[in-house]
Formats: sequence, structure tokens, C-alpha cells
Amino acid sequence: MSEYSQEQDAIEQIAGGEFERTPVPQSKLKGWKSFIGMYAGEHAAGTEFMIGPLFLTAGVSAFDLIIGLLIGNILAVLCWRFLTAEIAVKNRLTLYFQLEKICGKKLVTGYNLANGILFCFLAGSMITVSATAVGIPFDMPMPKLTDTMPNGLTWIVIVILIGAVISIIAARGYDTVTKAANWMSPVIVIAFVACGIVALNQLGVQSFSDFWNIWGEGSEPFPGQIKFTFWHVVIWSWFANGAMHIGMSDLSVFRFAKEAKAGWATAAGMYVGHYMAWIAAALLYAVYLKSPEAQAFLSNGEAPPVAPGPLANNAIGILGIIAVVLAGWTTANPTIYRAGLAFQAILPKLSTAKVTILAGTVATIAGLFPAFAMKLLGFVALYGFILAPFGAVIVFEHFFHKQAGIVKNYAEVAQLSFNKSVFFAWAISFGVFYFISLQFDVFLSFVTLPAWLLCGVLFLVFSKMYQRVSSVEKKAN
Repeated sequence: MSEYSQEQDAIEQIAGGEFERTPVPQSKLKGWKSFIGMYAGEHAAGTEFMIGPLFLTAGVSAFDLIIGLLIGNILAVLCWRFLTAEIAVKNRLTLYFQLEKICGKKLVTGYNLANGILFCFLAGSMITVSATAVGIPFDMPMPKLTDTMPNGLTWIVIVILIGAVISIIAARGYDTVTKAANWMSPVIVIAFVACGIVALNQLGVQSFSDFWNIWGEGSEPFPGQIKFTFWHVVIWSWFANGAMHIGMSDLSVFRFAKEAKAGWATAAGMYVGHYMAWIAAALLYAVYLKSPEAQAFLSNGEAPPVAPGPLANNAIGILGIIAVVLAGWTTANPTIYRAGLAFQAILPKLSTAKVTILAGTVATIAGLFPAFAMKLLGFVALYGFILAPFGAVIVFEHFFHKQAGIVKNYAEVAQLSFNKSVFFAWAISFGVFYFISLQFDVFLSFVTLPAWLLCGVLFLVFSKMYQRVSSVEKKAN
């Protein structure tokens, strides 16, 4: 699910980073088949090795997981097809240029800062994933689900070395990164399939009922985890990519599509990565839970660790270790590069290489703390909750600006650097629903859609009021 690196990956692969501030010309447009391989590869990556097992720690039942993921992923695909791709082929602009036209440069700078920091945290969690594989030959103690701090000197050294290598490679430029990732993606997908098949054999699965009974009616969540129900699975899987679809980040991808139907290509990513790979990774953890080591943790009232390296190694040996390292690498590397680009918008005097090293340093420091990886379900929910409402501004303006009687791309037309209507719409929607989440212990993914809708509506209301006042003031002068 290196969905957070999709955007830049696609831009570089399809058009070499061209047309950042102009619509994509007809000669550069691509058919829907061009997007299938990209989405399939991009969503079977390091995050999948963590997310699959974490579903088991949340005590999901078979129905909740298998049917919940089926529904949640199709809802995500529908958002890509009928919102993101639809708007992308109409305007053919990047997310950032589109936001700049509506929000103004200063507000987009704030968005870039938030994006860059969150990218670094995601990359850090993927460095953690790779470290669990690299640490196997050194007999390194694996981080536990409840661990927050580094668990030893070996862990610190391995994470720093991995982070340094990834950062240096990312700083050398994106062409090498994307070429390597294209070669690695098929290996990773094959490894997920192999892991799933081997795990089924280790679990003694001989029929669909045996497979179903792996999760059965569900269980109590492990210590420190929250209980996931059917609706948790549906809503979380729908908005795991919230920043990409309803948050409109993939405008930058689909602006190269000939037709909006290219949005259906995202199904390849959702059902190869966010369905097959999540379930395969969960099977690996199910095997581990039957081991004496895991049972000892459970008997002591502790959650058994989720360490992708040992889990994959147990299933397919050295190939599993290699797959985990590659999966973490192919997610962290472009994500660090993307974070660097976001920071460069704020620090334009620094070279791309320098800001990428800066981003890599932040990501490596984050990788030292296992909490970012072990709490990945919650982190991904937070990421989407923060950034998705900005997409509502684009969606509501695109579809309802005439009905609301507001000027489209108002910051560009009025030469504003900071559109207050956008800021207050986002701040109020964020504040209201984050308070509800904290006060009433509501999982953030449950309030992402209400926050998105409220932000869109408030944007139309505030824009109507602000533009009317501005018009009156201009007449008075």
C-alpha cells in the first residue's frame, strides 16, 4: 500500500515530471491499461506486511475481514473512478497546482509541510519493516506491538544503516528508484502469493471452511489494540487511501488518462495489494500465533510481536527475507523522495538532494521508534483524516460552484495567497470531528467522511460570503 508514493511514481514513469503547472497535452495521454501495472505494484508493498497481521491483532472475524475488505475496497475504487479520475481528465492539473489556484500559495505551503512530515513518518515505518528482516541473521530481538522506544543497540544500528542507504539512493534522483521498483514489484507480489500458499499448508487448510475458520467468529483484541468490527474493516479499507482518492492526490496521476474510466485500474491495486496481500500477510501471522513463542506471550497477557521479517522467513525462507527488505525499500525510497519535494516547496533555496537527505534523516529517526509501524492502522487513519478534506474543496468547487454562485479558482482570479474560506472550512471540520473522536472514543476512519463532507459544504458557504463581501468592498472603493 505504498499509496503515499503513487503520485510521484506515476508522474515520473508516465511523463518524466512534466506539465506541473500546465494542463497535460493530448499527445501525452495514456490509455487505462497504462495504469493497471502501476497500481498493482504500488499497492503490494511494505505496508501490506504490517497491515494484514494487525487485522488479526484487532480480533476480526472471517466475515468481517473477507467481506468487509471486499466492500471497502470497491468503495475506494468508485471514489477514484467517479471523483478523482473524473475531475482529473476535465482539468488535467496536478493536485498542488489545482490547490494553489483555489487556496493560494501560502496555504498550499502549509499543506506541503503536513504532507512532508506525514510522508516521513510513513517512510520511517517502512524502514522499521525492512529492519525486522535485516536483523534476522544478527539474532536481533524483534519489536513488540506495544514497543515505543528502540529495543537495543543492534536495532538502532540497523535502522540507521538502512535509513542512510535509502536516503542516499533517493537523493541521487528518482529515475534509478523507479526503475528498481519496477523490477522489484513482481518479486514482491510473487512472494505474497507464495507466503499465502505456504501459510495455508502450515495451517492445514484443505477446504474453504478450514480457511474461514482461521478467523472464525473473531476474538478479543490483543492487549493495546482496539476491536475491529465489520464496519471498522469496511470504513478503514475505504479510507486507507483517503488522501489519494477523496483527498484528490491522484489528480496528478489521472491527469494523464485519456478517459475517466482509467479510474477502474485502481481495482488492480486494491484486490492484489489490499485484498490478496493483506490476507496473505494475515495468514503468516496466524501461523506464528500457533508457535510456542507466541503462546508464551499470550499466556503472559502480552501481544505477540508483529515482525514481518521473521514471519516471511518462516514461510519461504531467504526469499521471504528478501521480499520484506525490498517491500520496505520500494515504499520508503519514493516516499522519502516525495517528502523531500514537499519540503523543497517550503525551502526552495535548498537543492533536491539536500531536502531529500533532510527528509531521509527525519524518516530514519521515526524508524527508530517501532510505534509508527506497530500502530500503522491508526496512523493511516490519521493521515487520511488530516489531508482528505482538502480534496473536498476541489470536489465541491468542481461540481457545485455554479449552483453555489461562487467564482472558480478564486485565489488565482483574486490574486490571493491565502484563501480564508478554505482554511476555516478545513479547520472547523478537522476540529469538530477530531474532538468527537477523542471525546467519544470514535475511530478516526469513522469520521473521515463526515469531516470531508462538512469541509466541502463550509467551503461553499464561506466562499459565497467572502466573495460577496469582497465584491461589495471593491465597489465601495
